[in-house]
Amino acid sequence: MDHRKVLATMTLCFFASCVSAAEEFQFNTDVLDLKDRENLDLGVFASANFIMPGQYTLMVHVNSDTLTEFPVDYFLAEGDPKSSVACLSPAIVDELGLKENVLRTLKWWHDGACLNLDSVPGMQARGNLGTAGLYLSIPQDQLEYTAANWDPPSRWDNGIGGILFDYNINAQTTERNHGKGRSDQLSGNGTAGVNLGAWRLRGDWQTQMQRSADQPSLQQFAWSRFYALRAIPALRSSLIIGEDYLDSNLFGSFRYTGGNLSSNDNMLPPNLRGYAPEVSGVARTNAHVVIRQQGRVLYDTQVPPGAFRIQDLNDAVSGQLDVRVEEQDGSTQEFQIDTASIPYLTRPGTVRYKLAAGKPSDWEHQVDGPAFATGEFSWGVSNGWSLYGGGLGAKDYGSLAVGVGRDLMAFGALSFDVTQSRATLPEHDSLSGKSYRASYSKRFDEYDSQVTFAGYRFSEENYMSMNEFIEARRGGQPLNQSKELYTATLSKQFRDSALSVYFNYNHQTYWSSQASDRYSLSLSRYFDVGGLKNLSLSLTAYQNKANGTSDDGAYLSVSIPWDSTGSFSFSSSFNRGESSHSMSYYDRIDERNNYMLSAGSTPNGTTASGFLSHDGDQAQVVASASYQAGEYTSAGLSLQGGATLTGQGAALHRSSIMGGTRLLVDTQGVANVPVRGNGAVTRTNRFGKAVITDVNSYYRNQANIVLDSLSDEVEATQSVTQATLTEGAIGYRRFDVISGHKAMVIIRMANRNAPPFGATAQNSRGQETGIVGEEGSTYLSGMKPGETMSLHWDGSARCHFTLPNQVAALERQLELLCQPVSDADDSAA
Repeated sequence: MDHRKVLATMTLCFFASCVSAAEEFQFNTDVLDLKDRENLDLGVFASANFIMPGQYTLMVHVNSDTLTEFPVDYFLAEGDPKSSVACLSPAIVDELGLKENVLRTLKWWHDGACLNLDSVPGMQARGNLGTAGLYLSIPQDQLEYTAANWDPPSRWDNGIGGILFDYNINAQTTERNHGKGRSDQLSGNGTAGVNLGAWRLRGDWQTQMQRSADQPSLQQFAWSRFYALRAIPALRSSLIIGEDYLDSNLFGSFRYTGGNLSSNDNMLPPNLRGYAPEVSGVARTNAHVVIRQQGRVLYDTQVPPGAFRIQDLNDAVSGQLDVRVEEQDGSTQEFQIDTASIPYLTRPGTVRYKLAAGKPSDWEHQVDGPAFATGEFSWGVSNGWSLYGGGLGAKDYGSLAVGVGRDLMAFGALSFDVTQSRATLPEHDSLSGKSYRASYSKRFDEYDSQVTFAGYRFSEENYMSMNEFIEARRGGQPLNQSKELYTATLSKQFRDSALSVYFNYNHQTYWSSQASDRYSLSLSRYFDVGGLKNLSLSLTAYQNKANGTSDDGAYLSVSIPWDSTGSFSFSSSFNRGESSHSMSYYDRIDERNNYMLSAGSTPNGTTASGFLSHDGDQAQVVASASYQAGEYTSAGLSLQGGATLTGQGAALHRSSIMGGTRLLVDTQGVANVPVRGNGAVTRTNRFGKAVITDVNSYYRNQANIVLDSLSDEVEATQSVTQATLTEGAIGYRRFDVISGHKAMVIIRMANRNAPPFGATAQNSRGQETGIVGEEGSTYLSGMKPGETMSLHWDGSARCHFTLPNQVAALERQLELLCQPVSDADDSAA
């Protein structure tokens, strides 16, 4: 390679990209060591910021933020034929995030199709075809409020239309000794959906199949929920029509068919959003964990032995959750947790609300109960005070609530409310009662501790929630009304001692049945012993009491790092007076794969188990196996993934939230390109498509090509993109990727002369693949057998050349003939 040619080309590109004013330049060609100085095409570099008139697809950037691709027209500037200006269409302006008062003063040109930049004080626009970007500089005082990784509603993207199907399948087979035979179990849940504009049509499903030698077979499949969802950005709210579960901070939760319009905290900046519920526990073996609410499966997964914490439940979940931990040895743990929220506080001067109406419905999708309407609100009176309340009314039932919240600043946040209910049942007199609740939340930064939630609720004997009223009407069963409820979640960091403490407590009493309790305490500490560094010690203890039975247990583990990715651990678990001990080895093979092998002893014999997790491009796979001498052999398999089909392409993929937001990335037909969102890398399929599901709604998500993992014959001229997507959207972003062989070639014109120095080569997709150097020498990329490329100078395509059928491992330097545009393209040398 002639380094002088490369240096000359880089010098010209540097001047073209670094000059910010649209003024004409004369280049001193004497500095170029060229034989033919007259045969130069430097017109593209002569005027900084000049782009030939026409339409271009450009990625729009506002200050440091990236929006999305738009078709952008360029026109010659009035009175200056050597300067061009970008036309910012109303569609582009709508997503810039300009303040309302700025929008009212905008001026337009070209018959109202283009924004006059002078109408936005301080605004500038600069195009760059090399990066396929339009860069807009706008003073911050002209823009709506933004926060780190959060955009105003004007930049939210509803995505493209498409079909999706997400699934989570868990299978387990167990062979038991002592004549018990074999048992098989298959369970699954997921979401099917269609996106039409801003609307998301969804259907949730779940299934369960069991076959056992000593029990009847079971087969169940149900569509648990049908609904339509859309965002209402102007109201910072979400609209749901169909079957839903009431999401209320005041009146509990129950299933109904109807409509719901509610303020959506996810539309607020991240620092103003609420908390999601958390589930913690201990698995004694490779275990299957299922979280349900009123029979609907919310979460279904497999976990390895040890303590677990599930923190990725949807923050819209409210009410009581049923947790079931199914061990591979056949034993189970069952407990309930309350998902009470933090104190109901609202920003000063704003109102949050929830409105719903409809009829209670059952699993057969039949309405079963009286029509109801409910509404609740929270009003931020000042920096310190919030008022909240609401009502729920139905035939034979009514409930009213009122409360007050107080921001105690350095001392946390506190709220108190009282609810009055009145219900009439067929076989009872009118029942009237009150329920009182106090809630507290505080983050003690100076002490590295946090009270996520602490609360107390007392309900009088004749108080009934709407859910209790519905269940009493349906079954005529004895009322099991709540009496007292205590909940608390606390965490504390002792940094000097490298010790962390986590505590969760839930106590529930009833007027007509026994109380239930749930305690969970976790301690963890890092320490060094001699030459061993970063050892960790963890202890988790729990107790579940319900229906007169008690389940007590503890789990103790010591972990020793080994190499850079592995660790040995020694653990002991204690449950119901029995103890088990094991030694395990965990290792992370890479960011996609990890495994754990264990061996130990229990009162019933020795055990061995294995656990393997793989984050594939098309699904997340978890495989497990367990063995206990003389008792059983068990194996499990979990698959979690999805399929997304759109007019822009389709792909199989991993999934996170069923039916949730996702981003379809397009590498223009180039396969096996590594792309990343917030999680593990995903590679594009054979059609150059991949779906990234680890994205958040109403949050500025970034996706990028992992350049270090690109193959040698793939080049990304644009490797980063951003998107702020509405809930459930299928976003679409395209990367500019060139694939093909790279080599130094000689390009000749039909008359055997060299093309002008500085002319650019482009492939059939308009991507720049090289710049002509001295005597036609060109470093050409993206070379594919038989592909036709074109040479451009003076602002247009001048000739075409076709690559031969063999472009790799050539014995001599390739020489290509470039035929005029009007001639045939049979030009391979």
